[in-house]
Amino acid sequence: MTEREGASAPAPAYEPKVLAKKFRIPVEDAVKIIDKYGSDRKAIDKAARRIAA
Repeated sequence: MTEREGASAPAPAYEPKVLAKKFRIPVEDAVKIIDKYGSDRKAIDKAARRIAA
């Protein structure tokens, strides 16, 4: 069997420190967001932007 063309691996889970630094939010808030949304990066980014605003 051959690998599929254009197939990509799932994105690794966010680390709380990385998320907190990216959006300039407290690490505690980043942990809560990651716990709530799991590995859905789009939802995590959206929630972090709401807190950062």
